[in-house]
Amino acid sequence: MRGKNSPHLSSVAVLAATEPDLDALRRGLGFNASEHRRLYISRLYTAAGRESDVCLAGPVVGAPYAAMVAETLIAWGARRILFIGWCGAVSPALSIGDLVVPSAAVIDEGTSPHYAAGVSAACPSEQLMHQVAEACAAAGVCARPGTVWTTDAVFRETRDAVTRHRQDGVLAVEMECSALFTVGGFRGVEVAALLVVSDDLSSLTWRPGFKDPRFIRGREAACNVIGRLCSTLPAA
Repeated sequence: MRGKNSPHLSSVAVLAATEPDLDALRRGLGFNASEHRRLYISRLYTAAGRESDVCLAGPVVGAPYAAMVAETLIAWGARRILFIGWCGAVSPALSIGDLVVPSAAVIDEGTSPHYAAGVSAACPSEQLMHQVAEACAAAGVCARPGTVWTTDAVFRETRDAVTRHRQDGVLAVEMECSALFTVGGFRGVEVAALLVVSDDLSSLTWRPGFKDPRFIRGREAACNVIGRLCSTLPAA
């Protein structure tokens, strides 16, 4: 619920999984470093003293914490949440630095069942997902739509699990999307995501790409796309 000191947020909120993307988005969206307040162990950027058309929060890691932050943003006024994060390739069709627009997320985390028991996958807002994809296309950025796998246990992405999900058509693995999509559906708000491939599990041998120039370019492209999209979304 909203407390007496809770901010009144704009309808559009950007949620960044990582510190580097949070900082890039802060600069791209025009927030000063001082325009923030603590939000649990994250930072929430709002436009102090003026009406803002967007707010920015992060970093967030994992489904439970992402859901916790999203619930708070929703209670404070957010009605569209754009999530930007990193993922590991499960499909050999993906390469380091590629962008993924999740069209569904397999639930392999413990938060979503508390909102939607017995459901095996969660979906984003179809309209907002298409707007993310269209923003990528308008910027000349190739972004692949498809299913991702959301897990709580990064060290239990076993060979059998990767193989099974790849056979089911899953593109990538990450830690937040299914919970965010489930919370969005439960609360009646729009949620969509844009992910950057940071590492590769498709060969069943982990290949990190965090220092790869392709990953750096992918991150920059994703942050630019989300920044431009925020300026075009109407108030909900």
